[in-house]
Amino acid sequence: MDDGTDEYGPPHAGGPAGQEAGPRGEAPGPPGGEVPAPTGPAPLGLVRAETGESQVDAALGRLGDVDHLATDGHLTVYEDVHQGLRAALDALDAPPGPSAPPPARPDGSAGRAH
Repeated sequence: MDDGTDEYGPPHAGGPAGQEAGPRGEAPGPPGGEVPAPTGPAPLGLVRAETGESQVDAALGRLGDVDHLATDGHLTVYEDVHQGLRAALDALDAPPGPSAPPPARPDGSAGRAH
């Protein structure tokens, strides 16, 4: 039975579904050799849930900007988002509230007593 394939090779003319094999290494293209026109950036349509952390939500919200950029513009947005997320993480390590001024010296001047 001839199923359109050689034992060790690619499909040949008259193979499955009547597909013609092109020159070796080439995939069959659209009829007539037409090349489809490139389309512009398209949104992925991802839905993002809010985290409740304003810094994180602002950084992640910036990811939506890549929907309107060509691929070569994505890196700038990703780096900006990464920087925003790092800042949010660094803020978690910071001590809460403003730092306290050093205690007053016994003579009433500012600074630490020695």
